Amino acid sequence: MAQNGKLKLELVDVYGKRLQENVDISLRNLHLSDSPSFKKQDASKFISIPNLFTGAQGIYQLTINPRSYNPVSYFVNIASGAPTELSIPFAVDIARIVSVTFPSFLPNVPKALRALLTNSPNVLGFENKTGQTLYDSLDDIRRAGVLNIARKTLATRFDNGESVLSEIKEIRELRGDRFFAFVNKELREEVKHNVNSGLFHSVDGSLHHLPGEFENFEPAGSFKTDDHFGNLQLTFFMKGNDCVADIDIDDAGGLDHIFQVLKNHFTGQPTHPYNIHEILMQHQHLDAGYRFNLT
Repeated sequence: MAQNGKLKLELVDVYGKRLQENVDISLRNLHLSDSPSFKKQDASKFISIPNLFTGAQGIYQLTINPRSYNPVSYFVNIASGAPTELSIPFAVDIARIVSVTFPSFLPNVPKALRALLTNSPNVLGFENKTGQTLYDSLDDIRRAGVLNIARKTLATRFDNGESVLSEIKEIRELRGDRFFAFVNKELREEVKHNVNSGLFHSVDGSLHHLPGEFENFEPAGSFKTDDHFGNLQLTFFMKGNDCVADIDIDDAGGLDHIFQVLKNHFTGQPTHPYNIHEILMQHQHLDAGYRFNLT
């Protein structure tokens, strides 16, 4: 049995840049007694691991533990001859974020979001604040959440070229994973129409409830974009001609599937906007515009 296989690793973040830290790497052969491990490998360079079995005996479970990113686990088959090359993306471990650098309101926040914030003087907890004053007053979690949703709704466009974001009139409540807003009633009709095109599909919205400030609004359908991960969900409520939407982005297990994050790394934490940021960037190439500063 030949033990001359090589594994060449490039470890990158969601922007395709190499991690700037050391990582611990372990491998476990699924057929033979071979479990090499390597501490403090410099991820800013290609990492080469020699002396691995190849072919039918060359199937390994590869586990990589960075300091500031979620640990991952992959199965890899080491080929004979040339090194087996892997480029592996990593999502930031939100526990390692010490601060966030956000885009300035002018000129970097999308124009449609600037207009929406300017038209939102009644956001719960931020009453009488609009535009840049409202944006600058938001805590990091809310600001990240609204930037995520703005980027996704701006990218979700109908056949007429209009975006979902352009049909949102006024935000009334902002949370990290969603916001509640008055929308043009035509948005609901356009979303329903685009079920046939495959842009959206109808889902159960029974777990979505409006805050108490929205009295006598009745459920009027819930819809998701047809993405594997990072779905935009719009849950509508109507009262006469007034239309309100609960707008959120569902991670749908994206970190587990996109990044192969170790299953036991999470503890049932709710959807976090920083995780949504990583999913949108890696899976859909949608950049919400803010950056993490890590320990």
